[in-house]
Amino acid sequence: MAFVITFPCQGEKAAECVEVCPVDCIAEGKDQFYIDPDICIDCGACQAVCPVDAIFHE
Repeated sequence: MAFVITFPCQGEKAAECVEVCPVDCIAEGKDQFYIDPDICIDCGACQAVCPVDAIFHE
């Protein structure tokens, strides 16, 4: 089960999650960041640093 980035990220795009991801599974979209579930290793590093609590298990 991978993590997903939800609505609170829209417009925020703080990028702490991108910096801590050990497998580079987070990509920047038009309005927010997105996690590629095929690459995510479910480590939780991104969830721990999200300043807007937008990252959850899918």
